[in-house]
Amino acid sequence: MSIVTVQLGQCGNQIGPEVFSAICSDVHGTHGLCSRKENESYHDACKERFFSEEASEVPVARAVLVDMEPKVISQTLAIAARSGCWKYGAGSHLCQQQGSGNNWANGYSVHGPRHKEVIMDLVQKEAEKCDRLGGFFTIMSMAGGTGSGLGAFVTQCLRDAFPTSFILNHVIWPYGTGEVIVQNYNSVLTLSHLYQSSDALLVHENDVIHKICAQLLNIKQISFRDVNQVIAHQLGSVFQPTYTAGSGSHYSRNPLGSFQDPSLYTSWLNPQDAFNAWKTPRAFNKYEKSASLVSNSQFLLKPLDSVVGKAWNMFASKAYIHQYTKFGIEEEDFLDSFTALEQVISSYTSL
Repeated sequence: MSIVTVQLGQCGNQIGPEVFSAICSDVHGTHGLCSRKENESYHDACKERFFSEEASEVPVARAVLVDMEPKVISQTLAIAARSGCWKYGAGSHLCQQQGSGNNWANGYSVHGPRHKEVIMDLVQKEAEKCDRLGGFFTIMSMAGGTGSGLGAFVTQCLRDAFPTSFILNHVIWPYGTGEVIVQNYNSVLTLSHLYQSSDALLVHENDVIHKICAQLLNIKQISFRDVNQVIAHQLGSVFQPTYTAGSGSHYSRNPLGSFQDPSLYTSWLNPQDAFNAWKTPRAFNKYEKSASLVSNSQFLLKPLDSVVGKAWNMFASKAYIHQYTKFGIEEEDFLDSFTALEQVISSYTSL
């Protein structure tokens, strides 16, 4: 099954190439504990999922790149070309000299409708190249302008155009002490809109990744590239081709046994249904053994409640609302978004 990646805004177009590079590095790396035949099967599955051949010397990423600043796209295309082992397609990107700053409403209400036809045409072409389309994977910031506002709009368009395809949104949660004054507004609007049209949200918190860089990797001067590479490595391991592992008895020390504890899950979920494990004998990148865990849990309750609370305090004093109303986002739209996320908070609190 193939995945079409949609990179949105500066954040999405900086993380995207790191993800493809991590996957490509893994494909060409050591194959660890598996046989040659298993390694070839793994290699083919990875390439089918993320790349197309297209009579090219190197695999071409199944991706669409969107930003309102040509410089960002140019840098992204150059990074891919320099890698030498993969590249982006010649007609896979849209860039306009129309920066949207940090205004969510400009991305959602202006740039989205204005460029909808071109963006969806690019997406359709990538989808048609897939023998078996598995779904879409978007990469975007939650707090910026283009990535968040345009990303929410494009996700709605994907849902309308591909109603049966799986849509996974990868969103970057902003630093708690961010530099964008309206980041909490943007985050609330983004999350509430994605909640309506996405099948799943995969979240990375900048503060958490920053701690990994500092405390686990011992990086002294942490750059955005360092942060993005950690995120890309984690995403690559999550998307690693695997097969269903079955019960914990398949493992010599049964490390999955503790995950079958009913107390870990809400009462209306059977632990056998609540937890699934996949495995592969193929090593991921430089690690002979590794494990990735993706959970639908309460871990985002605190940061979500914080973002909604900060945004509500600003909204109550009407701070910066004019930046949104001038692009067609009314106060009622904010109230609808607050209501939707407060319901999410209530639901997850009661798990």
